[in-house]
Amino acid sequence: MVPVRVRHGDYRRAAFGEAWTDDTDAPGGHNQCDTRNDILDRDLIDKTYVAISRCPRAVATGVLHDPYTSTTVNFQRGNKSGAAIQIEHIVPLAYSWDQGAWTWPESLRVRFANDPANLLAVQGQANQDKGDKEPASWMPPNAAFHCQYAMQFIAVMRGYGLAVDEPSVPVLRDAAATCPSSR
Repeated sequence: MVPVRVRHGDYRRAAFGEAWTDDTDAPGGHNQCDTRNDILDRDLIDKTYVAISRCPRAVATGVLHDPYTSTTVNFQRGNKSGAAIQIEHIVPLAYSWDQGAWTWPESLRVRFANDPANLLAVQGQANQDKGDKEPASWMPPNAAFHCQYAMQFIAVMRGYGLAVDEPSVPVLRDAAATCPSSR
């Protein structure tokens, strides 16, 4: 834990490699489909497929039950497909940068940016609303998802050795307290 998030003014998305690259040692890397298409395939239901240059079996159409908003979003591949459904970093890249990713080698940053454990397909506006906010500043509007969000956020931070900012700790603790007991 660190007292507060200190923003490093030198953050840039390019430090985490090519967006949605398949050239990564993250799970799913080097499978002939870029990360965006891997996550769409994992998170959408009622899918049809099409071959594209970045993926021989890319989702053409499907349905997302958005965990952030509890809404249903239809997906159809095309020019505006990225606006309706976006792939979201649970731990935002800029937040990870501020919490220590700036010290990592590029290969670890590329892995982090493409790690399926840190990615979700969500309704586009929800992703825009979140931006690079930490849990103290933003939690999913769907309170029923707070448990899973907190647990995934904590697991990713621990897995990559990143410290959570102190104001986010009670928010994550309260969200984790909503998880069903395993009795």
